[in-house]
Amino acid sequence: MNSSPLIRELGKLYHSKKALAIPVTFLILFVSLLGVISVTYYFAIEAVDASGQSLKVSMANQNMESLDDALLSVMWQPGSSQTLQFQDCGGTLRIQPSANSLLINITDGINITSTVFNATIGQAIYELPYSQSPETGLFLKGDSRVIVDQDSSTTTQLSIQMGPEHPEILLCYRPVTSSTVYENEENTTVNEIRLYLVNLNSSQDIELMGNVPLEISCTTVQETLANYNVSYQPSSLTINANMNGTQGQVTVPISSTVNGAIIDVELIVCDVAIERWVM
Repeated sequence: MNSSPLIRELGKLYHSKKALAIPVTFLILFVSLLGVISVTYYFAIEAVDASGQSLKVSMANQNMESLDDALLSVMWQPGSSQTLQFQDCGGTLRIQPSANSLLINITDGINITSTVFNATIGQAIYELPYSQSPETGLFLKGDSRVIVDQDSSTTTQLSIQMGPEHPEILLCYRPVTSSTVYENEENTTVNEIRLYLVNLNSSQDIELMGNVPLEISCTTVQETLANYNVSYQPSSLTINANMNGTQGQVTVPISSTVNGAIIDVELIVCDVAIERWVM
């Protein structure tokens, strides 16, 4: 008879725990849902940021390719010019006329040893505003060789490199060689070797963010000729180039006779200036 109140109390406690379990369950589900939403939102924002960064890198690549196209369109045409609107991609455009040192010398391994060029030739850099490296080491145009034969590649070097703080898109130009053999009026075989070089060191020193209007103009084309009339029979002439510490070379075969060889080495420098365009 005394157990009825106890049973009733136990029943109340049981029902009260069931009633308490319902809001606790909902609270757990609510917190879990908030957690899932937060994680999903975080990854969604990360994906949007990554997509935005990729788009800006792509735009920067296109800008630098357009700059190269403008330069190529005026090269070897003194007095010609081209204007270009460099679009804002969130980074910094740098035109550096005093950068990119180049040393060129020639040798036949016997008697000819001469320095052909020793100066800076300038470069253009677009510093990307991101900490991550978008395919650094990738060449968008050209390759890693610092001197090439005219038949094998382009003079342009356009690449993504890791700068001091951020990845950079680097645009510069390397020397290109060509060679021909012909007989002169005295029926003597002449080896004509030409070195073509694009020089940007007369450009304006620029470091700007945002939209940058540019004017690209070909100012002069300079030619320097060195003649070598040797009495021996060299088999080749090696052209060595050192660009910012990176070595490269092109070897040109030499045609000779029992009387020796005539070698003409002509350096042709195209001076192109990149300046801020005032509209």
